[in-house]
Amino acid sequence: MMRRQTPRFQVAIQIRDGNPNHHIWLNNGVWFLHYSIRLANGPGRIRHSLGTKDVKAARRRRDHILAKLIRKTA
Repeated sequence: MMRRQTPRFQVAIQIRDGNPNHHIWLNNGVWFLHYSIRLANGPGRIRHSLGTKDVKAARRRRDHILAKLIRKTA
């Protein structure tokens, strides 16, 4: 019998309807993503460039990354 591996972190995504740019911010003309994950030794903050200056592309990339994280821990 194969055991399912327990994820090493938990994902809790909060989306605010009134803020379409939640989890992203503009830094020197380039959009970045930031989110937190719960690790065994405390929370971890993740921040990285989305590699675009276009807010619509940044939102799509954010949604893709966060969906991938959710699938990974489901």
